[in-house]
Amino acid sequence: MDSSPSTPDWMLSPQEYIMQKKWWHGKVAYQIYPKSFKDTNGDGFGDLPGITEKIPYLKDLGIDLLWISPIYKSPFADQGYDIADYQDIDPIFGSMEDFKKLKAAADEAGIGILMDLVVNHCSDEHEWFKKACEDPNGKYGKYFIIREGKDGKEPNNLRACFGGSVWDKLPGHDNLYYCHFFHKKQPDLNWFNPELREEIYKMMNWWLVDMGIAGFRVDAIMCIGKDPSFPMYEPDNVGDGMCSCGVMNAQNVDVAVNFLREMNSRTFTPNDKYSVGEVFGITKENVKDFIGDNGVFGSIFDFSAREALTKHYCFYGFEKLSVKQYREVIFGAQETANTTGFLAPVIENHDEPRGVTTWLPLMWQNAQGAKALGTVNLTLKGVPFVFQGQELGMTNTKFDNIDELDDCQSKDQYKNCKDHGLSEAVTMQVLNDQARDHGRVPMLWDDSEYAGFSTTTPWMKLHQDRAVLNVAAEEKDPNSVLNYYKTLIALRKDPKYIKTFTYGNFVALEDPNDHTIAYLRQGHENTIMVIANFGDKAVTFPINDESELLLSSGTVKMDNTLDKVTVAEGSSAIVLL
Repeated sequence: MDSSPSTPDWMLSPQEYIMQKKWWHGKVAYQIYPKSFKDTNGDGFGDLPGITEKIPYLKDLGIDLLWISPIYKSPFADQGYDIADYQDIDPIFGSMEDFKKLKAAADEAGIGILMDLVVNHCSDEHEWFKKACEDPNGKYGKYFIIREGKDGKEPNNLRACFGGSVWDKLPGHDNLYYCHFFHKKQPDLNWFNPELREEIYKMMNWWLVDMGIAGFRVDAIMCIGKDPSFPMYEPDNVGDGMCSCGVMNAQNVDVAVNFLREMNSRTFTPNDKYSVGEVFGITKENVKDFIGDNGVFGSIFDFSAREALTKHYCFYGFEKLSVKQYREVIFGAQETANTTGFLAPVIENHDEPRGVTTWLPLMWQNAQGAKALGTVNLTLKGVPFVFQGQELGMTNTKFDNIDELDDCQSKDQYKNCKDHGLSEAVTMQVLNDQARDHGRVPMLWDDSEYAGFSTTTPWMKLHQDRAVLNVAAEEKDPNSVLNYYKTLIALRKDPKYIKTFTYGNFVALEDPNDHTIAYLRQGHENTIMVIANFGDKAVTFPINDESELLLSSGTVKMDNTLDKVTVAEGSSAIVLL
C-alpha cells in the first residue's frame, strides 16, 4: 500500500549537488480543500469520490503530490482542523473505503497523497478531552494543558490566534482552565507528555505505513513550542492587555525543534516519507533546523511574504505589499535556504485570500498577471504548491455581507472591526481583502448553475466570474491560465531542465523598475533566467547569441543579435542562457 516512489534515475548521477537525494525532489504538489473541490452525492459539500473523479485532471495538470486538507471526523468548528478522531473519515466526505479507492486511483496516476497532520490541538469532542474533563488529574488530563486560574482570572495574558484569551474554563471545573492557541473548541495537546507523543507517533505511522500515504503537511506546529510555566507577558499595542501567543512560540523555537526531531526520527525518516511544515516565526539561523539533510522536515512553506504582510492580529491592520517588498522577502527566503534545503513556494492556500488579489497591483489582477505570478511560483527553488483554482487564475470572491462568510476567524474579525468603530462598508471591504473564505469557495468546473461543483446549492457562495473562470472553458482556450500552468509544470519537469529547477542555485537579478521579479536558476547543466514584469513599462535584460526562449506569457521579444530580451508589462519569460 506504500505510495512513496523510488529515487528517479535523473537524481542518481552526477552527485555534485550538495544535498542527499530524496524521491520527492523535483515534485509539484497541489492542495485540495475537500469540502469545496467536487460534490458527487448532491449535498452541496465536496467529498472523497469527487477527488477520485478528478484524479485524471490532476495528472493532466502535472501534479505529483496531493495535499488534502483534513477529512477526519470533526464537529467543524474550524473546518476540520478540530479533529475528533484521527483514524476515521468524517461522513460528510465519505468513508474509509472511499479513501482507499481514492488512494488506489492516485497510486495508479503516480500521485502521492499527503494528509493534513493537526497535532498542536484536537477537538473538544475528541475522546481524550472528554475524559480529561471527567478527571483532570488522570491519564487524559495530562494529555492537555490544564492550569488553575489566578485570582479568579485566566492563568496568564496570552491572546489566541483568533482573538481573546488562550484560556477557557475546563467544563465542569470552576477554577481550572485549558489552553487553546486557536478556537476554544481546539484544546492544545501537551507535548511535554511523552505518553501523548507516543500516541501521536503511533497514529502517524498507521497512516504512513499501514495506509501507505506519501507523507504529511504538518499544521500550526510551531505552537507546540511553549513555556510550561506560562508567565505573564508585557502587553502589546492592541489595547486589550494581552500579548500574542506567537511571542511565546518565537521564544521557544528550540522546544519545538526538540519535539520535532523526535517526531521525524520516529516517523518520516525511517519510513522515507515527505513532510512539509507550516512554520512561522523562525529566524534565518533556525532554517537549518527545519530543512536540509539535518532538518526536521522535508520542506517548509515559504510564508515570508505573508509574515511581512501580517503586522497586526486584526485584519484592518494589514497593508498591501508593493511588488518590490514582495520581491525582497521571497528573495530573502530563497537566499537563506539556497544551500540548505527546500522551501515550498506558495502564493495562496486555504488560510489566505487569493494570491493574484493579494500580491499583484490592481492592473494585473487578471489572467495575464496570474500567468506571470505562476511563473514565479513554479520556478523558484523548492517543492512548489498549487492551490485548487490557482491554476485558473482565481481572484478573491465578492462577499456582500457577513452571512455569506463561513470561517470562524472571519466572524471574529468582523466583530473586531465593528468593535473598533469601522462602518459596515469598510468592514466588508476588509473581509473582501483578507478573509480566509476566499480560498474556500467551491472549485469552478464549468459554467452551469452550480459551476459543475454540485447539483444543488453549494455550502459556500460561488465566485462571481464562474462563467469564464472555469475548467471547461479554460481547457478549450489555448491561451488560458490553466493551459499555461500545464505547460509551465511540464517545462519544470522536462528532463533537460529538471536538475536545474530542482537543485540549481537561486541568484537574484537587479530590479530595473521596482515592479519586476527576476532571477537565475544556475545548475551544472545549464542556467535559466526568469523574469516577471508587474510594472507599466517594458523591461530589458541581457542575454547571449545562443539564448533560447523556453516559455513566455504576454509579450516577449528575444533579440539575439543585440543580446537582449524585452519583457512587456504584465508579461513573463523563462530564458535558457
